[in-house]
Amino acid sequence: MYDIKALYEATSVKHAVELLQAHPEAKVLAGGSDVLVQMREGKLAGKELVSIYRLDALRGVSLDADGTIRIGSLTSFSHITQSPIIRQHLNVLGEAVDMVGGPQVRNIGTIGGNTCNGVTSADSGSTLVAYDAVMQVEGPEGVRLIPIAEWYVGAGRVSLRPGELQTAILVPLQKYQGYKGHYIKYAMRNAMDIATTGCSVNVKLSADKKTIEDVRMAYGVAGPVPMRAPAAEAFAKGKPALEETIQGFGEAALGDVNPRNSWRASREFRLHLAQELSKRALRETIRLSGGVV
Repeated sequence: MYDIKALYEATSVKHAVELLQAHPEAKVLAGGSDVLVQMREGKLAGKELVSIYRLDALRGVSLDADGTIRIGSLTSFSHITQSPIIRQHLNVLGEAVDMVGGPQVRNIGTIGGNTCNGVTSADSGSTLVAYDAVMQVEGPEGVRLIPIAEWYVGAGRVSLRPGELQTAILVPLQKYQGYKGHYIKYAMRNAMDIATTGCSVNVKLSADKKTIEDVRMAYGVAGPVPMRAPAAEAFAKGKPALEETIQGFGEAALGDVNPRNSWRASREFRLHLAQELSKRALRETIRLSGGVV
């Protein structure tokens, strides 16, 4: 049984913004895999909902003229994984969202919902942070583009203003061209479970595949929000793609993370995971890039 005060069906992005302005306490309903569960648990009992589910213009993956990959906020995890554009250019994102829940959740859950709930354990979160993605939002003041580094503002909070709606996620050409990536999710179960820690690494190797020209790494559940690892990145950038670099990369990562104790895992165990997953992800990404370690 769902305790819903009122449900408003948006017919366009403009209409959705108007509804959110008229009902400032309302929650946006996309796929419903988060909101309806929380409502059934009583956490959102009695809330108004603004449904954007029928806004097909917010679905799909496409390439802009400048090479930017545009992912509509209502695109389901399943469609992201299956997208030819994602498979060719951002395969690690398809792999990451394919680890969310089970098939039913991936068919209904959306990339917008996964990034707007602000949780640090979201599998898409750390992967998009590693790609320096940009969030496109629309609201009473028009369209805003928000770098993902400014998107997550605290545990469960993002930088949406009243009346605003996320409409797309953008990955610029220079952030993915020439890079390969790998995501590792550690969870207590192989079946449907949220990440105890997640680690996403992108690498660009030199032409001879022997030097790490650039590396970007981001974690989930290593702090209150998905976060980059600047010390580890600085350590590995420009170094040989060798095991010695990988080991130092893992050591440097310990200075970037600040995990917490929880019933899922202790801080000490998460520190161990942060170090080990960073090494495994970098090693695999070098391999995917054509390097030998």
